[in-house]
Amino acid sequence: MPIDAHCHLRDLIKRSPNAEEERRNQGLGCAASAWNLADFVYHEKLSQKALQDKGPRIFCCFGVHPQLPASSEKHSQQVSSSLMVLETLAAENRLHAIGETGFDLFDQTFRNTEVLQDQLFAVHLELAVSKELPLVLHVRKAMHKIFAQIKVLKRLRSVIFHSYPGTLGEGEALLKRGVNAYFSFGNPMVQGRKDSMRSCAGLPPERLLIETDAPYQHLPGGLFSHWQDLPAIRGTMARLREAAGHPQQEIAALESILDSNFYRAYCELEGNPQD
Repeated sequence: MPIDAHCHLRDLIKRSPNAEEERRNQGLGCAASAWNLADFVYHEKLSQKALQDKGPRIFCCFGVHPQLPASSEKHSQQVSSSLMVLETLAAENRLHAIGETGFDLFDQTFRNTEVLQDQLFAVHLELAVSKELPLVLHVRKAMHKIFAQIKVLKRLRSVIFHSYPGTLGEGEALLKRGVNAYFSFGNPMVQGRKDSMRSCAGLPPERLLIETDAPYQHLPGGLFSHWQDLPAIRGTMARLREAAGHPQQEIAALESILDSNFYRAYCELEGNPQD
């Protein structure tokens, strides 16, 4: 079973109470994203237990989600609280990665908060540089804003595109310009999103990741995404790359490649805990 490069573990457990037990039984490592302190602390405790038990790793990520400013009438208070938590966790060296952060300009509601998104992203970027941490990106209808930050992104240890939204050409351009980028794919690719399929088929194998975004990117007819989606995601990736003419050796070793990519993206060698 491959590693899950991006999920919201506590939210998944609320929908599927056995999800954490299943994760451990499957030997499935994951990167768990949070935007509030309660979720982060929950993930952190599971991560510490995984280290103690020498079980599959959980990498703890925290960021002020770019949708948060538009999420409710109390957004100012939520954003301020989330930002304070981010700065505290970074100062205390409790993070494996910064994010998810980025830009969401999908519709007018989100576009109305673009200035605040810019300000929040600048804080995340500065922390990722100063703390030498990976940066996990959420980007919708906003790849132009990522390219505007190339000079700083090149300074980061790694940049992980959650549910990569760009084109193959944009991904290749990021790598050519010196960004240590990794591109994660999930159920949108399985559902046939064309840009996602083309990018997955064409990007270098050492830059690929897969994710569930559990519980938020479910397939049609499903109630939520889950670890059970990972074999279909990996299988779709394999079929796309085989159809694109990639070597059979790569296809056969895809799960191992994805696992190795995950640990490199999160700046850790497998079996060599950061903590």
